[in-house]
Amino acid sequence: MDRDHISLSRQLGVLQVGATALFLGRAWQHWFWDTPYRALLWDEHWVGPIVKKFGGTWDAYAASAATDRIIQWSIESLGWFYLLCALAAILIRRFPRAGGGFMIAGSAGLIVLSALYYKEHFFYIGQLLEYTLQWSFPLILWYFVRNRGFDRSLFLALRVAVALTFTCHGLYAVGFYPVPGQFVSMTMNILGLGNAEAVQFLRVAGILDFIVSAGLFIPDNNVRKAALVYCIFWGAATSFARVGAFVHWADFWHDLHQWLLETLYRFPHFMGPLAGVLYLLGQSKTPAAVIRPDYSNS
Repeated sequence: MDRDHISLSRQLGVLQVGATALFLGRAWQHWFWDTPYRALLWDEHWVGPIVKKFGGTWDAYAASAATDRIIQWSIESLGWFYLLCALAAILIRRFPRAGGGFMIAGSAGLIVLSALYYKEHFFYIGQLLEYTLQWSFPLILWYFVRNRGFDRSLFLALRVAVALTFTCHGLYAVGFYPVPGQFVSMTMNILGLGNAEAVQFLRVAGILDFIVSAGLFIPDNNVRKAALVYCIFWGAATSFARVGAFVHWADFWHDLHQWLLETLYRFPHFMGPLAGVLYLLGQSKTPAAVIRPDYSNS
């Protein structure tokens, strides 16, 4: 196997791992934990007119046990759908057309989920855009397989997704939006800081998020590579911080059940930058004209 094939296989493997973990985490969430669908489906202002249009009343709809069962069944069914998406990400090289279809459908589902979180969090635009890397990641994997590797357009799309995600995290960290209590708690638990020191640490981290996001678009591959390496480190640290801060030996399995999924669906936050670094390393070691392995025919 030649060096070019190995480089592309590594990039593909990173994208597959990121997408698989993302979908497994979301499946887990839909089966066992809270999702924002009820924030919409129990909102009389949004859903009430639809109920009335079909001849029902809001009170009957809201009090119906059957309605609650249908909603719960639908949410759990979405969990099984995301499990299928995870399997499709694993098998996308063998079944590129079917896998691509699941990646597109899974991305659409994640866009809806992002919009619901946007509604649930007071319509802060930063809340919506911070999910960009998650919902776009399956599309990046699909395009990579379809295109048999990165090209300039896909690399640009990856950098935009990374920059939006990290910039919006930074907006929360610096206090542009209310600093989430979970951010402060994780920082305090892991680093042993007091509340004031944790808030200051987050402010510095947020400023760094802005700097590296800008660095992704400086027309120098060494600068881009350095920015992506930072994103790998910080994306992994903030992803695994959920487990590190909130999983305790006294109640290990329950805590892991609750918090591991939040690490899983954040895998794109460091796997995306890692794929970008591998792409840049491959560019620097190979000539411009490369015969890429044809993933679509396997």
